[in-house]
Amino acid sequence: MKKKKGNRPTDGGGNWMDTYGDMVTLLLTFFIMLYSMSSLSEQKWEIFVRSIYPEDVKEAQEQIDVGGIIDPNAAVEGMKPDELTTDDAEDLNKLYLTIAQRMNENGAEGVTISRGDGYTYVSFNDNVFFNGNESAITESGQRILAAFCSAISPMSDKLSQINIMAHTAQGDPRRLNNPRVDRMLSAMRGAEVCIFIQEKNVIGPDKLVNISYGEFRPVASNDTSEGRAKNRRVEMLLIDEGTAERSISEYIEEYNSGKNADKTVVTGSQNGNADSGFTQTQPSPENIASTMPPSGTVAPAGGETSE
Repeated sequence: MKKKKGNRPTDGGGNWMDTYGDMVTLLLTFFIMLYSMSSLSEQKWEIFVRSIYPEDVKEAQEQIDVGGIIDPNAAVEGMKPDELTTDDAEDLNKLYLTIAQRMNENGAEGVTISRGDGYTYVSFNDNVFFNGNESAITESGQRILAAFCSAISPMSDKLSQINIMAHTAQGDPRRLNNPRVDRMLSAMRGAEVCIFIQEKNVIGPDKLVNISYGEFRPVASNDTSEGRAKNRRVEMLLIDEGTAERSISEYIEEYNSGKNADKTVVTGSQNGNADSGFTQTQPSPENIASTMPPSGTVAPAGGETSE
C-alpha cells in the first residue's frame, strides 16, 4: 500500500517580499550615492525655502552652509553692491561732527561743516590753506588738511566722490578780475588741495574731482572786505555712496539755503551751530583787482593782485 504524500511547502507565500525589499534598498542606496556626488546650489535651496516660507525669508535670511565656503566680501542677495547699511548711514551722519572735532583740535577757525541728505559739505575760509594771492598750501594749512584726511579715512569706502571747489573774490566790485590770473589762481588752489589728499592715500584718486569757479560763485557781496573774505574759499562736497544722483548746483543751493542749519557746525564759533550755510570768518586784507599786462604775456597763477 502506497504511503500518502504529505503537504509540501510552496513558494506562493511571502518570500517575494524579500526580493522586493532588496530591490528597494539597492535603489535607495543608488540615489544616496547620486546625492552625495552632487553639489547643492545655494540659489536653488533659497528658491525652495522661499516657496515654503515666503514671509520668513523676507524678514531674515539665514546663512546655510552646504559644504561651500562663504565669501565675506560677497554682496547679500537683494542688496546692491553700493547700497549702504543702516550702520554705514549712521557713521556718515556723524562724519561732519568728526571733521569739526579734528578741525577744532588743530586750531582751524571759521570752517563750516554741514550734513545734508546724502552728503557732507565743508567750507574752508580764505586763510585756512593759503596766504593772499598764493596757491601753495601753508604749513598750518597742511596740518589742517592732514587732520581732515584722517577724519574721512575710515569712511572713504562709503563715499562715492569728493568734489573740491576753489573760489576767488572780485577784488574791485566795479570790474571783473583779470580772467587769466583769476582762473589760474582758482584752479591751482583746488589742484593743490586735491593733490595733497591724493598723496595721503585716504581715498581712491578716481573719487577726487577738482573744480575751479574763480570769482563767479560768490556767497556774499564783494562790496565789503568781509564779503570778499567769505567769497575766497575752498569747499568740499563729500557725496555718500549709493545716494541718488544730483547735480552739484543742487547740493550747493541746498547748502546755501540754510536747510541744514540744525546739522551745521562752525569751528571756532561760541555756539557751535551755524545760523546759515555761510562760513563765518574774520575780515582779511582787501585785495585790488589785477591789472593785466598785454594779452601776449602770461601772468603767473598766483598773481599778486588777483583776488
